[in-house]
Amino acid sequence: MRVLFVGDIVGSPGRQIVHDRLADIVAERQVDLVIANGENSASGFGITPRLAEELLKKGIDVLTGGNHSWDRKEILEYLPHEPRLLRPANFPEGNAGSGLYVGTA
Repeated sequence: MRVLFVGDIVGSPGRQIVHDRLADIVAERQVDLVIANGENSASGFGITPRLAEELLKKGIDVLTGGNHSWDRKEILEYLPHEPRLLRPANFPEGNAGSGLYVGTA
């Protein structure tokens, strides 16, 4: 299995690179699973539901989060409904979302 992990996608320049290059890289490298850190995709601070959906549609299979995941409050309602958008696994129980995703590649 070939896994591609994309580090921080920061703001619109990072999202543009995903848009322009991800599909080609996946095809060229025969990637089976794409994991990317999306916690800074909204102008460098947080992620919104719209941006999460946009990135997932572009071919990212799982989006990881970190300390900036909570910078956009609208993500709190979205996290429980999108299992492919992960919150940090070491956050205490009771926080929105999950730190684990099990899927198929």
